[in-house]
Amino acid sequence: MKVTSIVSLVLRLVAALIMLQTLYFKFTAAPESVYIFTQVGIEPWGRIGTGVAELIASVLLLIPATIVVGALMAVGIMLGALATHLTVLGIEVMGDGGQLFIYALIVFFAGLVLLFMHFHQLVAFRKKFIS
Repeated sequence: MKVTSIVSLVLRLVAALIMLQTLYFKFTAAPESVYIFTQVGIEPWGRIGTGVAELIASVLLLIPATIVVGALMAVGIMLGALATHLTVLGIEVMGDGGQLFIYALIVFFAGLVLLFMHFHQLVAFRKKFIS
């Protein structure tokens, strides 16, 4: 297995696992999750919609043919999360020491790297569906 294939797999797994592990909190209406989305003004539908989007992005990241679509979704979702942290919530939320912010950064940068690594797939996707 090539080094680039291993790096891609690790980045995909890390990003997907981070997004998947947060789904429990979103879908069970954990107090931290409800607090975050209440502060943003989109509770409960924003919490549920974000969870669904993260679930879809995670699955797409794990399917080799849809890596770039999952990476695009992950980058977009995390841009929203990072912007919300920087403008509304702050880096630390409910005494988490900035853990959610750091997770968002990790997924964001993993998604960016995956987009560069699989740029050929993005070009092929564009030709097939947008031309």
